[in-house]
Amino acid sequence: MDRLKIYNGKILSPGGLINGGCVLVENGKILEVSSANLEFGGATEIDAGGKYISPGFIDIHVHGGGGHDFMDNTVEAFLEIARVHAQYGTTSLTPTTLSCEQEDLLKTLDIYRDADQRNTTGAQFIGMHIEGPYFCMEQRGAQDARYIREPVAEEYREIISGAPFIKRWSAAPELKGALQFGEYMMANNVLPAIAHTNAIYEEVVEAYAKGFTHATHFYSCMSGVSRRNAYRYAGVVESAYLIDGMTVEIIADGTHLPAPLLQLVYKIKGPGKIALITDAMRAAGMPPGNSILGSLKNGMRVIVEDDVAKLPDRSAFAGSVITADKLVKNMMNMGGVPLEETIRMMTLTPAEIMKIDDKKGSLTPGKDADIVLFDKEINIDTTIINGRIVFSKQPVELTPIL
Repeated sequence: MDRLKIYNGKILSPGGLINGGCVLVENGKILEVSSANLEFGGATEIDAGGKYISPGFIDIHVHGGGGHDFMDNTVEAFLEIARVHAQYGTTSLTPTTLSCEQEDLLKTLDIYRDADQRNTTGAQFIGMHIEGPYFCMEQRGAQDARYIREPVAEEYREIISGAPFIKRWSAAPELKGALQFGEYMMANNVLPAIAHTNAIYEEVVEAYAKGFTHATHFYSCMSGVSRRNAYRYAGVVESAYLIDGMTVEIIADGTHLPAPLLQLVYKIKGPGKIALITDAMRAAGMPPGNSILGSLKNGMRVIVEDDVAKLPDRSAFAGSVITADKLVKNMMNMGGVPLEETIRMMTLTPAEIMKIDDKKGSLTPGKDADIVLFDKEINIDTTIINGRIVFSKQPVELTPIL
């Protein structure tokens, strides 16, 4: 029986901050959360030293990190990305693809199966996120134009039938066949999300009814107010604000969304409808310079500078290089959001969006012991997944997750 006790910390619990409390873990699950320093025989003990004890961060949109991309299509890339992001407090993530040839996508899905079984020292994989290729060409952003197309039923049905671990698929809801796509995704327990789109309010309302209840990288590559033949139409941005039940995810790097927009999203949607995401590409955790968005085989060359990836001509952003710890710090410092609510956006809200909040997202007895310790500057000290330390600044022996 594996036992772990974390004590002398500020616990970010569902009921509020618990000063000087402790968390007891047994066999990878949270056993008890208490304001008292409980006795727990036979347990490995961690003195938090006054640091925050938080649920592990959940990143529901990430492409890579540490010089690797999930579409490099190697088990090593998957495992290294998971290991790198765990250093920044991420305990769960959804590997995310880009628009590509179907052959490459199927290869990525095959690799996921193998990598998921072998991933014992990094952030857990909680299902695949397919981003594209069913996008509006005008809003493709850095997605490769060669692969952008309308939904093809035979294609996505074949992909879904062979990969039950696909949990999310981002598409433009205004495209021909997109509503049927949304219905099929919902029927197969896959979240259809709105992305790379020029939809207007009326189209979003219809799509929301078909299951498109989430907006991918909110504001990025999506329509706002537009004018057609002198008439103004609300876009996806306004629709997400108007539809109370719609959730959004934001890249809180201060570049994709500057401080005023971070503040606006928080003011209107609130922490229960916002997930913080990195949308990180391979250059996350790496120094500035030249990089590649997507696979090494046929990805797009980009430049990383000013803490963001840009197209070579610097005409547009080409991806994020932020890590989860900085999302939390930025949302607090730039967005003016209290720590407890910021952590909700990095933990419980993404868990609810992905329907894994019965197991993850809060320090609640019975849930997975995914825990991160950090100081007041959000510097990550220790990352624990299923009760096993996978990263620590302290000189401890890392043990694989069972």
